[in-house]
Amino acid sequence: MEQNRTKLTLLNLAVLLIAGAAGLGVALNAHVLTATVAVVFCGIGFLATLVTYVLMQLVERERNERLEYDELTKSPSASALFNKDEVSGLPARRSREQFEKIVVPGFTLALLLGEAAGVFFLWRWLQKPVVPMDKPIFALVIFGVVTLVFFILGRFSVSLARMERQRLLEPPAVSVLAAAYFSALSAVATGLAYFDFPRADLYIARALVILLGVLAVETLLTLVLEIYRPRVKGRETRLLYHSRVMSLISQPESLFTTAAHALDYQFGFKVSDTWFFQFLQRAFAWIVLGQFALLVLSTAFVVVETGEQALLERFGKPVAGSAILDPGWHFKMPWPIDKVHRYQTERIQTFEVGLEHEESAKEENTVLWTVSHAKEEFNLLVASRESVTNLDGAKKSPPVNLLTVSIPVQFQITNLTAWAYNNTEPDHLLEKIATREVVLYLVNADLNELMASGRGAAAEALRLRIQAAADQRQLGARIIMVGLQDIHPPVSVAGAYQKVVGARQAAEAKVNVARAYAVTTNALAGSIARRTVLGAEAEATRTKSIALARAASFTNQIPAYRAAPEIYTTRAYLQTLARQGGNVRKYVVATTNTDDVIQFDLTEKYERSLLDVQSPTPKK
Repeated sequence: MEQNRTKLTLLNLAVLLIAGAAGLGVALNAHVLTATVAVVFCGIGFLATLVTYVLMQLVERERNERLEYDELTKSPSASALFNKDEVSGLPARRSREQFEKIVVPGFTLALLLGEAAGVFFLWRWLQKPVVPMDKPIFALVIFGVVTLVFFILGRFSVSLARMERQRLLEPPAVSVLAAAYFSALSAVATGLAYFDFPRADLYIARALVILLGVLAVETLLTLVLEIYRPRVKGRETRLLYHSRVMSLISQPESLFTTAAHALDYQFGFKVSDTWFFQFLQRAFAWIVLGQFALLVLSTAFVVVETGEQALLERFGKPVAGSAILDPGWHFKMPWPIDKVHRYQTERIQTFEVGLEHEESAKEENTVLWTVSHAKEEFNLLVASRESVTNLDGAKKSPPVNLLTVSIPVQFQITNLTAWAYNNTEPDHLLEKIATREVVLYLVNADLNELMASGRGAAAEALRLRIQAAADQRQLGARIIMVGLQDIHPPVSVAGAYQKVVGARQAAEAKVNVARAYAVTTNALAGSIARRTVLGAEAEATRTKSIALARAASFTNQIPAYRAAPEIYTTRAYLQTLARQGGNVRKYVVATTNTDDVIQFDLTEKYERSLLDVQSPTPKK
């Protein structure tokens, strides 16, 4: 029997390796995500089966060694040579005990790290864009054959392990049977992709990654609880790497058996023999049925939150007279007879026409035209009244410009019945209507007006157009606001646009500076001219006054000259000498009968001497 058990484990090991390699090849070539993740579970089962196979070999060596020891101790002469207490020190037994004490926990720890790494990398891998599935029919056939082989071998191994109560057969059997279920899931995902449900493959693959995370958590808890488990002498230890979750998945009918074994092993006594466990096992179906009944009855009560309204449907049709539920508590028929659909009727809802923002992007306080702040730019054609002239003088048609827009539209549901039943997906329809009206309006608008003073009028015109289109489709919504704040040239040309705007502003600044300089220069020139004219007039008045004074003085001097000509002439001479020679150095020669030679030093003095100092006039 031991030989059959070893051969069956070796067969499971070979099937896991060969079928897993074949499934991996098909998964990579056909781009089946579920099968790729399922191969990871096959790899975990292969490693667990390999460790179990090595442990089986050690147990077989221990059994043979014990048989030889029993044969030797049967004879009276040999019994004196061997002590019965030496059984625990046999080499094969010590090897098996060391393997269970060191290798099995170490392998379980490595398995935990591998499962955690698998969850991390597989989840990141599944975030990438999905590649369309290739050759689904071929992959479906391969997965079907692999499922059949795994299932037959797995059921046989599980049945044999249960009948003979072989704990070492459980990990290989569970691994093979679980691989059959995973292969079946891969076939289902492939079939759904063939029938135009490609997203099903991604969802099933993500569910398997979550299951791998559950296995990692279970392995971690198993290692932690093993530290505090009571040790019972002579009792076989549980294989730490054997997953009870996988046992439940492969054998859902053995729920209570698996739970009983886990509790008995963990607490060190027969928990499954207590009255509570026996009662729970007998009444489990009724307990589940009662909980299901309570769950169904709980769906008969509906709470509509503040700011909401709900539509009550019975068998998919509105309930006459009470289809709209206002905020508060309401009673209805249990699900699935009655269903309630909630809508935010008082809250102002918003969607954007144009830019598609990043999901994980943070809101920026400062938005620059030259920096992209969206996942994808939404460019629209905008007309312009400016015409372009060719070199030969012929005029072209009005130029067309590109404008990047992100227009928030705020609306409120006013007629809930019309919003819910007149159109399919009314929120998406309203967004499409708004996009259409924005495109039609901008293609007839002027770029310069939109970018300058015409935004307010354009926003109101767009609001009225979207409202009219929504009323025509009987959406039951009121358009509250259309914002045109975030409109700008595309990022690729925003720098050039800013340069043009900057050049225009610089030109206007220079014109204003020239005007200011002209005003200043003209005012200064006027003041200088006025000052010159006034100075000339003052000089003319002074000259005339002097001339008149001289004429009057000459008139007064004639009688004096006629009265005493010599005296008048002498006095005039002396007055002129005193007036003109007041600040001139004078030399007085007292005698006239000498022939002295007088030398005059006419150079200008730079330093003053004592002779130049004038003595103060004595006070009288």
